[in-house]
Amino acid sequence: MITFVTGTDTDIGKTIVTAALAVRAGDSVAVVKPAQTGVQPDEPGDLADVQRLSGVTALHEGVRLPEPLAPTTAARRAGIELPSVEEYAASIDGLAGSYDTVLVEGAGGLLVGLDADGNNLADLAEYLTTPFRFVVVTRAGLGTLNHTALTVEALRSRELPVEGLVIGCWPAEPDLAERCNLEDLPAITGIPVIGRIPAGVGTWSREEFAAAVPGWFA
Repeated sequence: MITFVTGTDTDIGKTIVTAALAVRAGDSVAVVKPAQTGVQPDEPGDLADVQRLSGVTALHEGVRLPEPLAPTTAARRAGIELPSVEEYAASIDGLAGSYDTVLVEGAGGLLVGLDADGNNLADLAEYLTTPFRFVVVTRAGLGTLNHTALTVEALRSRELPVEGLVIGCWPAEPDLAERCNLEDLPAITGIPVIGRIPAGVGTWSREEFAAAVPGWFA
């Protein structure tokens, strides 16, 4: 099974959620990051955090771009040719033949462009021959209802399957809006909240992280 980890925005916890899903998946898991932006060649990227927290070693980064921009913009400015979403899909399908679970972490939100033609993560999914699903990472606080509903609507309009919503950073002391959103998110989107990742767990040790993962998911 292929699981796409997308989000309603950038910096909402997709990488930490990907690491948690990798732990949850068990031993036979590969993680793919089609486009990594804002990282220099000798710097650790998102996959390094996934490995540090989950222990997964089958890590596959597609293209690395130095500026912290959308992949299409960063590639244009760097003069780098991006792989097509068809190429990405073929590579991910290949991994699915060797691993029980393949996790694909997107860049930014669902409709951020991944190739020179402006195709995005949803477009990539449509080229796959392996069964897949999406997990949508979302914020806890104000604004999340609209952003999450728009992302889910975009997936539904393409008839792409959504397993659930995961709140990427759940505070230790949620305020009124955050508590209400926990109930309102599934009511508005029709998609269950399947997980809540506590704030700050990205700094934990691998052992602490792995031990806590089962308690974060419904």
